Amino acid sequence: MLTSARPHYRFSGHESFACRYAWLPKAYRALRNDPLIFSDEPRAMVELGLGKNMVRSLRFWVEVAGLAEADAERGRGLRTTAFGDALLGEEGADRYLEDRRTLWLLHWKLSSRDEGALFAWDFLFSRWPYPELTRTEALGAFMRESEKLGHDHSQVTLGQHLDVFLHSYLGARSGKTALEDSLDGPLVELELLQLVGERKGEGGRFEPVYSFRREPKGEITAALFDYCVIDFWQRNHPGENSLTLRDIAMAPGSPGQVFKLPEDDVRARLESRDHGYPAPYTYQPSAVQGLLFRTSATVSLEQVYAQELADA
Repeated sequence: MLTSARPHYRFSGHESFACRYAWLPKAYRALRNDPLIFSDEPRAMVELGLGKNMVRSLRFWVEVAGLAEADAERGRGLRTTAFGDALLGEEGADRYLEDRRTLWLLHWKLSSRDEGALFAWDFLFSRWPYPELTRTEALGAFMRESEKLGHDHSQVTLGQHLDVFLHSYLGARSGKTALEDSLDGPLVELELLQLVGERKGEGGRFEPVYSFRREPKGEITAALFDYCVIDFWQRNHPGENSLTLRDIAMAPGSPGQVFKLPEDDVRARLESRDHGYPAPYTYQPSAVQGLLFRTSATVSLEQVYAQELADA
């Protein structure tokens, strides 16, 4: 299994609720009107129309999705981020999460975090070595990894965290998650995790088998892919001017791992450079190991959404 685990993980905070479709735009608008809205739970419950635990869950999701961050000047307050403003602001690229590229961006933000990484997302997308999993298999691995990291999480806590992950990508359509809540969230549309059958577990009972959709994904446009490559580069290798193909395709938290792209597809994307915007890197193919070299250019969120949908 891949090593180099994140230094700090989050195993809870979601209050056992997967993120729902309308939550993130609602939270963003509420924070723009009042950065202290989540500091007064009774008022937030009234204004957001949610129960106390859901309010806490919504605060968690808006933070881990990169749309808001703690505001030291306001104590418990939150402020919207530049990413959140560019995405959901008055002139934002996709204020109501209607564009599929937005869903891939949110998936990227949740799955590639370094500080405060979501354990289930990091472990299952970047470190799980198999193409399939069952809940029992994943939970057993969670228990072992938690102990290895020096934690003493209960099976209940880890099971709830795993169920939120499964519900985030499978939703109610699978009819197989342990959560009773039947309202799907936005990431279900990506069909990144799929129900592929059943198999008998150690206790003799059959349970669902889930598989990652590891295949080329045309809806991840060139600009979206490059945006994530540069984001990964800046956060994980800020002082390095070059990276290898394997870094982009196989490293924990890399675009290849987070998006479950085959290595051949990653290589093809790196080799194709006529995208209509300044190249943020050049790629040098090699029979042994291709290399990427940074340029002075970057990729903005505006460029991501400027790409023609025909590229998808």
